[in-house]
Amino acid sequence: MRITAGQFLGVFTALIFVAGGSGSRAQDLADPFKSFPAISSPQKMPKLNSFNPVVSEAEGIKAKDIRLEALLTEKGKPVEQGLTWRVFNPIPGSDGKLPLLATSEGGSAAFQLIPGEYFVNVAFGRAGATRKIRIAETGAVEKQVLVLDAGGVMLNAISGSDVRIPPGELSFSIFSADEKEDGERALVVADVKPGTVVRLNTGTYHVVSNYGSVNAVIRADIQIEAGKLTEATIQHRAAKLTLKLVSEPGGEAIADTAWSILTSSGDVVSESVGAFPTLVLAEGGYTAIARNKEKIFQRDFTVKAGVNTDVEVLLNDKGSQPAANGAAAAQD
Repeated sequence: MRITAGQFLGVFTALIFVAGGSGSRAQDLADPFKSFPAISSPQKMPKLNSFNPVVSEAEGIKAKDIRLEALLTEKGKPVEQGLTWRVFNPIPGSDGKLPLLATSEGGSAAFQLIPGEYFVNVAFGRAGATRKIRIAETGAVEKQVLVLDAGGVMLNAISGSDVRIPPGELSFSIFSADEKEDGERALVVADVKPGTVVRLNTGTYHVVSNYGSVNAVIRADIQIEAGKLTEATIQHRAAKLTLKLVSEPGGEAIADTAWSILTSSGDVVSESVGAFPTLVLAEGGYTAIARNKEKIFQRDFTVKAGVNTDVEVLLNDKGSQPAANGAAAAQD
């Protein structure tokens, strides 16, 4: 098993890739895909065994059998599951799109098609390959083998050095590596959950990891290799905090409190209302401002990666100010 370290484009963390080599569980992606949930093709087509698009057998032209196989790599074995085959007429319809003639899902496929030309597409998750084929009127039809040139990636993340992040608080989006003229990247797949295998064509992709919904965001470029499953673990430099306005240290949280969280430069990153709101913040210095009964209280605090904790702001009439007058004195 080979372990290599990739460099993040962000400023907080590192990314670890684990790509299986010969003899490992990632030698053939068909096996890992049986063990983990996978992002499948986004489109659902009607399942048809065959379809005669132009001429019927009654006119003297009979359909011929054709078999189709897909490989992850040129020298790999046929993929046995997770494939979606689509056969298109090469002549666009009135809407400018190629008419869909037949589909099949699973592994290798067999169709009955009349002689003519067709476009055949095979999808394996977000990976795919397309070929134009011709079925002659005479002679046997050769088996068509399409090479997907595809691999897979499974994403996960931790906070700090080894703190596990609950899957429900973590999501990933995968973009193309190339930027468009406007500086944006094309979205490949959004809202990928941890531990899910995403099947992709080989190449470089840009991954964005979100921990929570405030500012704990990490970006990285990853490389997908044909026939291999890449496991990437992202190390977020962030922590989960619970805010409390209390009359004394360790006291009960006071209800009906409005909260604002400011960065050390004064930018507002979060606003909420509640007795003890919980949020995830990137590592760094912040100010918590609590508003209750037309008075404002505040406290400066520091977020350390992986250290989940409570941030208590003390209710102190002497240190408070009317809301109209601005912030109150800091309390530690």
